[in-house]
Amino acid sequence: MVGIIQEQHPERCRLFMQWKQMGWPILVDPLNQLQVEYVPMTFAIDEHGIIRMINLPLSKAEEINEIFLNTSYDQPRDKAVHQTTAPDLKQLRAFTSKGTAEAWRRYADALILWGGSQRFDEAIEAYKEALKTMPDHNYTHFRLGVAYRMRYDTHQSQTKDFQLAVEHWSKALDIDPNNYIIRRRIQQYGPRLDKPYPFYDWVPTAQEEIKARGEKPVTLKVKPGGAEFARPITNFEASYVTEEEPDKQGRIDRDRRGFIAIETTVVPAAVVPGKSVRLHVFLKPNSSIKAHWNNEVDPLVYWVNPPQGWQVDRRYLTVPNPRKAVSQEIRKVEFELMCPENAKPGTLKLPGYALYYVCEDVNGICLYRRQDVEFQIKIRESAP
Repeated sequence: MVGIIQEQHPERCRLFMQWKQMGWPILVDPLNQLQVEYVPMTFAIDEHGIIRMINLPLSKAEEINEIFLNTSYDQPRDKAVHQTTAPDLKQLRAFTSKGTAEAWRRYADALILWGGSQRFDEAIEAYKEALKTMPDHNYTHFRLGVAYRMRYDTHQSQTKDFQLAVEHWSKALDIDPNNYIIRRRIQQYGPRLDKPYPFYDWVPTAQEEIKARGEKPVTLKVKPGGAEFARPITNFEASYVTEEEPDKQGRIDRDRRGFIAIETTVVPAAVVPGKSVRLHVFLKPNSSIKAHWNNEVDPLVYWVNPPQGWQVDRRYLTVPNPRKAVSQEIRKVEFELMCPENAKPGTLKLPGYALYYVCEDVNGICLYRRQDVEFQIKIRESAP
């Protein structure tokens, strides 16, 4: 038995397999090269590589020995022999001289799967070239989104990589609204009203139970959290603020030195009136000036100021300080925004700000600073 998943973070699959003590191989298809539109799908393949059954019904599962495993099939007369080898990247690059979308897409796919993280930039540019001649190809948009998210998860991350990933996934879903794989990728990071289930809430339980068995859990390169843990809801839960706005008069000095870099992402890329989006804020200390968090004072605070008619699930958010006195980790804040049903298509500017204690260099001065943040929320006419 062999499984195939469309997971972008394969270590999470390894952790799940370790937790459930699964002994069969799982192959990873992060680009969805199989172009499956939903899962699960089941195929029974005989000893000659011929598919004999598709989507075996659960009612027949107990009969699999009689109806398939114990059956011997004749070898087909015209059986082709296939030898699988790693793609020749130089040859695939040469084929792009034809300028076809397929040639550029094949080259980009090979770069992602065989070129290593150092060639993500090339893959992204190759997908862009493919879109120039086929701008409405759903899988090119999806895979370009995958490439942006892959780069985002490395030290090569560039500003807006995550947002660009979401935008291309959203474009792919607009083109192919029935594609389960594309829709789930957006829902993974999106609002709770649109979630079918919590995607990775099982991770902490898995890690604890594996440790209890005396094993070391598989290390996750990208730890899930926030939206990936969030449970679905049926009604939007608007915030009823009990805390006072922390800097209503704007008296705290702005972070003009750039101690902290802030990046934002909106999921999905656009909101439909009467629907919600999930907003992600990432705060990263500036390593070029050796900036770091001061954890011996109050925790980081993020305040949201929604316009009239718009609702947020939380206006006052905090990020707890770690135990050590100083640190340089990326801090994350997530909240959800509900669009009023009478909102007109266009762009909404959602203001907010972060307040934090930050220090420069090892023995540098520590300061309390504010940084204003403005989300650009795109409002669309109708759902895809």
